[in-house]
Amino acid sequence: MVSGVSIIGELNGKVVDLRTVVDQDSELSILTFNDDAGKAAYRHTTSHVLAQAVKRLYPAAKLAIGPSIDTGFYYDFDIPSLDRAALDELEKEMKKIIKEGAELVRFTLPRAEAIALMKEKEEPYKVELIEDLPEDAIISFYQQGDFVDLCAGPHLMSTKNIKAIKLISASGAYWRGSEKNKMLNRVYGTAYTKNADLEAYLVHLEDIKKRDHNKLGREMEIFTTVDVIGQGLPLIMPNGTKMIQTLQRWIEDEEERRGYVRTKTPLMAKSDLYKISGHWDHYREGMFVLGDEKVDKEVFALRPMTCPFQYYVYKASQKSYRDLPIRYGETSTLFRNEDSGEMHGLTRVRQFTISEGHLIVRPDQMVEEFKGCLDLIKYCLETLGIQEDMTYRLSKWDPNNKEKYIGTAEVWEEMQDSIRNMLVELGIPFTEADGEAAFYGPKVDIQTKNVYGKEDTIITVQWDSLIAEQFDMYYVDQNGDKVRPYIIHRTSVGCYERTLAMLIEKYAGLFPTWLCPEQVRVLPISEKYHDYANKVKAELQANGVLATVDERAEKIGYKIREARLKRVPYMLVVGQKEEEEGLVSVRSRFLGDEGQKPLGTFVDDICKEIRTKEIRKIEVTENNQ
Repeated sequence: MVSGVSIIGELNGKVVDLRTVVDQDSELSILTFNDDAGKAAYRHTTSHVLAQAVKRLYPAAKLAIGPSIDTGFYYDFDIPSLDRAALDELEKEMKKIIKEGAELVRFTLPRAEAIALMKEKEEPYKVELIEDLPEDAIISFYQQGDFVDLCAGPHLMSTKNIKAIKLISASGAYWRGSEKNKMLNRVYGTAYTKNADLEAYLVHLEDIKKRDHNKLGREMEIFTTVDVIGQGLPLIMPNGTKMIQTLQRWIEDEEERRGYVRTKTPLMAKSDLYKISGHWDHYREGMFVLGDEKVDKEVFALRPMTCPFQYYVYKASQKSYRDLPIRYGETSTLFRNEDSGEMHGLTRVRQFTISEGHLIVRPDQMVEEFKGCLDLIKYCLETLGIQEDMTYRLSKWDPNNKEKYIGTAEVWEEMQDSIRNMLVELGIPFTEADGEAAFYGPKVDIQTKNVYGKEDTIITVQWDSLIAEQFDMYYVDQNGDKVRPYIIHRTSVGCYERTLAMLIEKYAGLFPTWLCPEQVRVLPISEKYHDYANKVKAELQANGVLATVDERAEKIGYKIREARLKRVPYMLVVGQKEEEEGLVSVRSRFLGDEGQKPLGTFVDDICKEIRTKEIRKIEVTENNQ
């Protein structure tokens, strides 16, 4: 039984329009808005309505692409920038088009005729897309009224089936994602079958705007950016630096507890190193190269990864089979030449610091060591309280594009099977994706989505049985023979900057106490109690608690409100009684007014909370509403 309005069909495993004729025995399912494919078709049709509205109000506009996305849809236009008023006018025009209820009609043309049609309509971006298709391709279009768009479909039967729409925002986007191409105007929108669902989403959108790390991180003075320094090069301010320092010390201590030894390697190297590793041939466009091989005797590049450096630490002395596994860890600053259109806040930057590690192991140790890496990651995610936000992906090679990779098909299939079997054994749900592996090995990518639904890879563990050959790495086995080791490339919390962005959005700035750059603010009710307030601060600091005193000549209510706005976990109000009896009046963002406590008791409690990395839940009470 189909629940909801029918949108498209699934015919023999392929999504199709409801207008598709079924003239033979087939497997057919009818999809609604409750199905992902149905939702995508509904919203993709709405993007066509947007494009038609743009062409009506801006006839000179050129159309690029307009796909559905998880949260709605977007469409890229070659058009002047649009403000909120312009979006509102477009939205009104879209509603007119929907009310007109034009039928969507699909037709096809041979490639040459399709190009001619788009040239006639003066749509250069559509022409470029068609020209990328094979000579014998049959190109499909959809027409609604006087509007025609290049599209594979499927779509709704009519625009009148669209019920609730909203244009969200407009921003710049390079054509085909390359900064070498023209900057277009991307309009984001969403669509639902019910106004109530749309209103709920808009309320949700307001909430996630409050969590956007790019906004909140600046308000909390965690990071900033400066045009004259450069895009993708954030300045981490004292609050953010303290948080990253806390994370880094925790990770380094935990890795040492698990048998890692630390290295410290250069930030750059000669091109010779990257030629051995293969990065010069496979990854050069993503590197910052210093010099020109045609002119300079030596050409250097800032490192995009640490692995080849740690290989030479390994090679500095001969290793026996008894020496393995060796687990190298390094807090590495790396550099990657990201496209300017891809950079955003702390999630995509050109310089970043990563909890990087490489394990050199015997082949018979590979599976258990790989499991150990996954266990470390699980511990880190659980401690940070973000394990439920993660998904796992087996990133494989692309067998149709073998020139991108080193090694044989047999080796790749063996590596991928090993990871797949391991994930199944551990009971870890995962998806698989072709073409997402590094050029020298498949990997487990641990993914999350930001508040706007964009997916990023946070943590990676990679299986590598190939690169040791290129670096002539070996160990001596029990028979005295030289044997190539296997290598695991891994991170534990990944990039510290991206992890910080994720934590800002996860907790809306209300971090667990152990991560806060300011954990306690002492609030004297008048100048007479400054000395006691500073005594309280000194006791806290002596126990490793990050504490400050607010000595401003302000009323205590104002000081409390200020501390709450700064998201400080604990406020300690001190006055005559507190000084005379060695007490503190505790207010927290968890329970509000927690009453008076002996200073020693509060110190013991907060030290335990920090030491155990407790994530306290915020309970809504009359005292903290």
